[in-house]
This record gives sequence, structure tokens and C-alpha cells, in this order.
Amino acid sequence: MSGNDNLRFRSHRSLVDLAYRLSDAAAIIAAALVAIEFTPAAPLSSLAIVVGTTLLVHVVAIEVSGLYRNWRGSKLARELWCAVITWIYVAPTVLGIGLLTQTNAQFSYASKLVWLTLTPLAMSANRIVLRMLLRQLRKRGFNARKFAICGMNRLGLQLAANIQNSPELGLQFVGYFDDRPEKRTSEATGAQLHQAGNLAQLVELARSGEVDMIYITFPMRAEQRIRTYLSKLGDTTASVYIVPDFFVFQMLSARWSQIDGLPVVSVFETPISGIDGVLKRGFDLVVGMLALALVAVPMALIAVAIKLTSPGPVFFRQKRYGLSGEQIGVWKFRSMRVCEDGAEVKQASKTDDRITPLGRILRKTSLDELPQLFNVIDGSMSLVGPRPHANAHNEQYRSLIDGYMLRHKVKPGITGLAQVNGARGETETLDKMERRIEFDHRYIREWSLWMDVKILVKTALVVFKQENAY
Repeated sequence: MSGNDNLRFRSHRSLVDLAYRLSDAAAIIAAALVAIEFTPAAPLSSLAIVVGTTLLVHVVAIEVSGLYRNWRGSKLARELWCAVITWIYVAPTVLGIGLLTQTNAQFSYASKLVWLTLTPLAMSANRIVLRMLLRQLRKRGFNARKFAICGMNRLGLQLAANIQNSPELGLQFVGYFDDRPEKRTSEATGAQLHQAGNLAQLVELARSGEVDMIYITFPMRAEQRIRTYLSKLGDTTASVYIVPDFFVFQMLSARWSQIDGLPVVSVFETPISGIDGVLKRGFDLVVGMLALALVAVPMALIAVAIKLTSPGPVFFRQKRYGLSGEQIGVWKFRSMRVCEDGAEVKQASKTDDRITPLGRILRKTSLDELPQLFNVIDGSMSLVGPRPHANAHNEQYRSLIDGYMLRHKVKPGITGLAQVNGARGETETLDKMERRIEFDHRYIREWSLWMDVKILVKTALVVFKQENAY
């Protein structure tokens, strides 16, 4: 790539960054102007102070959230979520400053509510519009960059497909480069692919500016081959990236970090940390307490009915694994004549004679799970997450299913992705438990607060249908 090409790219990136910053500033100002309409005779000086304070706090908050990073190749939803998180930093700070200085005392609650909701909506709308504009410009060749892939293998095929399915990236494919014979590479990929050249030819293309970006997709075991390619490509000005074949591992949440400058990547990690953890915990507390208030009377009636219809305690507390495998006591209404919590626990079946007549109704309607709202409020469980299994079942299946214990990287839930996809009830075969674990892993990989909301709504439909509940 020539020096002029490098300059053009940096200039374009600066223009894009400037466009985002100006559009956000415009969103903050416009939202404030709309909000002030709900406060008659509000002084413009106070509005100017609020707008200025918001802009200054926003400048600080973006350094924490990384809002203006290069989002090229990232999903729009992630960028929008980052914009919302940034506003969650900004809004309370500005309101707190206004409360201390009394600069927002003149504004009505309606104005503050409009300001709180309209600003993040305007910032999100800006990003949608800018993304659409950049997509169209890049489709037409604006800021197009040429890329090559070193390694004709399945990972290389997947990378090429992902990039070509994302025209908004503005990347043009030059071809695959590999020093191995095409016969070997065809066997490795299972497809007949055209090899654009070898390493020497790629180096010449990179030197002449015909290739801007190079992705190395060799497997990690091919360390010597990777070193050779890096050594040769180091004599060019092309941007070089190594795409590790981490897909061979059962990854839950891939995240790069550093230890005193040494890069490390997480393989098994919870995605629900930091601000996401705070949001999920807040959601659990608010919805959990509201739900408990709504079902308090029905729960009292159920407790009385259990006491009158069968001997034994009202509640059944069973030891189960919680977050990070720590033991927790999970509360349920007693639905059986026994309270098993030992080294062996028999799963409930459709014709189980241990279940009381009332217990059968409670299990069928999932009303026996209501006491777990106490677990949610005390923080040992979440409203949504992998369902906790009896300790005896954990010990049984952890040796039979690869990655079984990874489901404990998040808090267990009253309901989960597996339960709303038919993987509930008795797991009398290993296949059924494996299917449940697949859903649990998917939930951990793809978690979002919106996913929790959708699962809760679907849970109501599943309970109404009463499928696989006994």
C-alpha cells in the first residue's frame, strides 16, 4: 500500500469519527431543545448549562465505554447497545450535577423524562443512518480495501464468506494464497477453490499496493509456517492479521485482554459482567419483587393447601450448583411425598407415584417453582438462566457430556432458553440432556437483556401449553 493510500484511509477514518461526534452533539442539543418545550418560560441560560454539562460528561463517558472505536465489521446491535450504555453513564451524572447546583430545578419532570428518553433514541437513530450511508458508499467502492487470505482451509472459507456477506465492510477479495499444492488444499476444504498464488506472489502484491489487508488462517499447530509467512510479509506495508482457529474449542465468550502487555483471550468466560451484570441484576430485582408482590396471595393459598392435603413441610429446599459451581439452596413448594437431596436423586417421571395429587397440579402449572423468586431476590438465582439440576445429576452428567459444567458460568434461572424450546421435563436419555446443555451454552454465548425478556414472555406460553411438565 502506498503512503498516499495510508493517508487516505486515516483521513477517511477521521471524517467518519468526526461525523459520529458531530451527530451525537447534534442529538444532545436537539433532544434538549425538544425537552425544554415542556417547561414554559424556561431560561435559555439554564438550558445552555445543561447542554454544556452533558457534552462535557459525554466526552468523558465515551472514553470509558469506547463508543467511538472502529465498529467496522461489528453488528449494529452492539454499537447501539454501547450508545445506550454510554448514556446510562452520562444521564445520572448530569442529573446529579444539576441537583447539586440547582441548575435543573427550573425544568419540569416532563422535560427531564423527554430528555432522558429522546437523547439515546436520537443517538441510536444517527448510527442507523450513518451505517446505511457508509454501507452504500462502500458498496460503490468508497474506501474499498483489498484483502487476501493465507491458508486454503475451512477457516479461510468461513472468513471469506463472512466478509463477502458484509458489503458494508468495503473489503474486496483478492484470493487465497498457500504454498501447499491445490490437491492438498482441496482435500482440507472439501471444495474446489482457485489458488491465487503462493507466498512469494502475495508478498509482491502487497509491496505493489495490490493487497491492503492479509488474514492468516493457518491452524495454531502450524507455528513454523505462520512464522515464515509473518517474516516475509513483514517486508511489506500491508496490515496482517492472524485468525486463530479457536472454533475447535467449545468457546462461551471470547474476549481479548492483557496482562502487563501480554495479550490473552478468554475461552470459557461469562458474558454477564461489568455493566451487563449490573443491568441483569437490576432487572432481576425489579421484576422479581413485582412478581413476588403479585403472587404473594396465591403462594399463601398454595402453602395452606399443601399443609392440608399431605404430611410434611410446605417448602422443599434442595442443594444445587449456582454461579461458579457454588452450592445454593433452591426453594420449591413440596410436590412429592419425599424430599430427596442426597447422593442419588431420581428424576420425576410422568407416572411417578411419589408426586402428590396437589403436587401434580403444581408441577403441571410450574407453580411449584414460585418460591424461587426468593432465590432471585437474594441473588443466588436469576429470573432467566440455565435451570439448576440436583447435585447428584450434576455429578452424573459432568462425566458424560463435554462442557457440562460450563453452564455454571452464569447464575441458574427459574426459566431458560432450553425450557422455552421444548428441552424441559425428564431427561431419561443422554441425548435429551445434551440438547438441554446445547441450549444452555447458546444462552451464555448470545445473552442480552432483550433475550431475557423474550424468554420470560415465551415461558408464559410454554406454561399455558403445559408441555413436558409433570
